[in-house]
Amino acid sequence: MSPRNVEKDTLMREKRMQHILDCALRVMAVNGFQLTSIQDIASEANVSVGNVYHYFSSKEEIFSEVLRTGQTSYGKYVSEIAAMDVDPVTKLRVIMSFWLSMRTNWAFTILMHTARLSESTPPDIKKAITDRFTANLNPVAAIMQEGIERGVIIDEDPVQLAFYFVSLIQGLTLQRPPDYEVPVDMNVDAMIRLFVVKENHKSSSKKMLTKHGPYCKISNITNRILIRLVKADNKWTDRPDDWRFNVRVE
Repeated sequence: MSPRNVEKDTLMREKRMQHILDCALRVMAVNGFQLTSIQDIASEANVSVGNVYHYFSSKEEIFSEVLRTGQTSYGKYVSEIAAMDVDPVTKLRVIMSFWLSMRTNWAFTILMHTARLSESTPPDIKKAITDRFTANLNPVAAIMQEGIERGVIIDEDPVQLAFYFVSLIQGLTLQRPPDYEVPVDMNVDAMIRLFVVKENHKSSSKKMLTKHGPYCKISNITNRILIRLVKADNKWTDRPDDWRFNVRVE
């Protein structure tokens, strides 16, 4: 067989394997891993059961490969964005816009979180999912750090900001299942502003005044309100329960 034919056969094999994985993702996201059979995957892919087994040895291998390829592709993508010669806010906007534009990411997000929580998921697969998720935070954290250094991203721990950012994207993704109309417009710019320093202000929070003197700030980075107090030395405390105060908006 000529090198050209070998290359052609390899590409065809990879294409067929990816087709099976894409179909498995859709079926498993709806039915769950335990209730999905090889026959279900074969029917969705419009191939025979034997054809599925020609490329994969088991349902567990398909499950593991779906998660591995999805997380690896995402990690490669965000690493490339992090290395781009553009400002950090634009990088965050590109990542969020791309992720939310991919409707298949709903199925992948469902499958990934189900796999992490399910007792039936093999421990080695759970560990691999968690390890890849943690590793994929690094490029986003690097973008956050760059933004903090430039004074355009709020001054918080960059890894925590990366986690909030990714969690926000994934949470929004879960609100967009197929054929479901979202009741509000998902405004990427509005969401990015949660992480951006406001004009003429060193924080994205609102200053408040207590009758006892110290200032506090309210941050809505996540879906809850976090109250923090600034002491006289201008250092944060994350223990508002240590203080007794009444707050009013200035």
